[in-house]
Amino acid sequence: MPVIARLPDLLISQIAAGEVVERPASVLKELLENSLDAGSKAIQVHLEEGGVKLIRITDDGCGIAKEQLALALTRHATSKITSLDDLERVGTLGFRGEALASVASVARLTLTSRERGASHAWKLRGEPAAEPEPAALMAGTVVEMRDLYFNTPARRKFLKSESTEFAHCADAVRRLALTRPDVAISLTHNGRSLFQLAPADPGRRIADILGEEFIGAARHIEAASGPLTLAGFAIDPTRATDAKDGQYVFVNGRFVRDKIIGHALREAYRDVLHGSRQPAVCLFVNIDPALVDVNVHPAKTEVRFRDSRAVHQFVFHAIQRTLAAPVQADTSPRPPLPAQGIAAEENASSSAASRPTWTPPYEPPNEAPRQASLGVAEPAAAAYLAFARAAQNISQNPPPHPDTLPQFVPSGTASPEAPPLGYALAQLHGIYVLAQNARGLILIDMHAAHERILYEKLKTAFDNRQIATQNLLIPAVFSADPLDIAAVEEHGEALRDLGFDIAPLGPNQLGVRSVPALLQSGDPAALARSLISELREHGITQLATAHRNELLATMACHGAVRARRQLTIPEMNALLRQMKETERAGQCNHGRPTWTELTLDQLDKLFLRGQ
Repeated sequence: MPVIARLPDLLISQIAAGEVVERPASVLKELLENSLDAGSKAIQVHLEEGGVKLIRITDDGCGIAKEQLALALTRHATSKITSLDDLERVGTLGFRGEALASVASVARLTLTSRERGASHAWKLRGEPAAEPEPAALMAGTVVEMRDLYFNTPARRKFLKSESTEFAHCADAVRRLALTRPDVAISLTHNGRSLFQLAPADPGRRIADILGEEFIGAARHIEAASGPLTLAGFAIDPTRATDAKDGQYVFVNGRFVRDKIIGHALREAYRDVLHGSRQPAVCLFVNIDPALVDVNVHPAKTEVRFRDSRAVHQFVFHAIQRTLAAPVQADTSPRPPLPAQGIAAEENASSSAASRPTWTPPYEPPNEAPRQASLGVAEPAAAAYLAFARAAQNISQNPPPHPDTLPQFVPSGTASPEAPPLGYALAQLHGIYVLAQNARGLILIDMHAAHERILYEKLKTAFDNRQIATQNLLIPAVFSADPLDIAAVEEHGEALRDLGFDIAPLGPNQLGVRSVPALLQSGDPAALARSLISELREHGITQLATAHRNELLATMACHGAVRARRQLTIPEMNALLRQMKETERAGQCNHGRPTWTELTLDQLDKLFLRGQ
């Protein structure tokens, strides 16, 4: 029968190394975490051949005493936990005591360290029966790993190319650099310096690592609730890309790939991302260490929260509130933005401050304004309508002197009360609204903007069960198959809750008698067809719960003002003012941008003014 025998210590360490040391980047991460835990303020990383031939980490931390060097290379030897209570409140990056022992079992490891206050440094090679020997070192520790997997060629053949392994190593350095902006970090590969990061504030470090474009295209997030705090940046939805590697999430300074937080991110961006685009974020979650278990994965890239639902809701609502913020004027200086995207920011300058601003445009008296049909009327639109009607009623009197009418007159300096979306000027090809604000030209996709406005109003009305209906003078009749008619007859009451009164008018016909008041300008038959299609596919229960937002988005799309429809100036301004009051007004229901801005400086560059 098989004999049970104890494995040799070296084999035990090599088996354990399979969990900790996946590739050179794994070694680099573990060694960097030890350097940061040692209180280092400057760390130098030297790599050769993607980290396979050499990884050398030099830090200025507290160092290791001579008599503890050999112990540091022993499995499960650590200075960071001494009891179960310490394990339940881990406050350091490394704590398992496996890294050095695992690396020493599959590579040639040399440890040189000088404890603070010691007369000189000591060096220890990771070999059996090795003894420390004197060495020269100013302060801190130098860990040198050479020839990864030299004694386990079966594992070495699974490593990728030098460039791939180096890319993983560089990513590991960047992640840890994001968590500690107060630490200077440099990276050299094959004798070539890749970057040198000086100590900086968190925002500057994020810009150094992720780029000025990310900071310029992202929204700042700060939130707190009890033991939870969240800070960082989340990409503006219209600036998102298809890249799937742009999410940096840290829990208590530890980079993690957490399913709970990942799901909260997807839910927060669900209504505002276009197509397959991914949300790029750099988020720092801080929580009481007793409420999170970081000891659930050998590489410590996964965590488990004691109350995962509370963490999910906290992250979800914090990001959702940030993305839902209405359109606001932003005059604070920010890093330069790329040319594409919404609201490209203009750096404050004396030349910009000296530019003239303009008063709202005047609607010609001979234009008969239609009743605004873009939703709830508002004071700005009402004022324009009243002014235009009054101008039409003075045909018996001589026209006023031009100086008494509103005109495009420079007003000196920008008014802080000026709307961020400005005032409408004209309509382009019946698709885009042109407006001007204090900084330049605004272009609005009127269908996309109106679609978002209707969508948010429908969600509010649906949640409050206050969907107002509008009866049609003449029912809208359309052809339908027997399954459509059966679905309408079965779910008539639920359809009325959604604001629709649809009834059979014949063996192959349905008639729409009323629609939601918010969608009265849309095509009733098209609205009814899309609703019945969703009803047949998902059922009324699913439509009211899981697919509720998809249904309301479809209704808003059909009810929004269509392209080629001519709008009056009051209707355009009513649209702009409603965008100002609408959450997530920067994107339509499909994630497309609803507006963009061209500043006067950008227009000057376009026309080579001053060059």
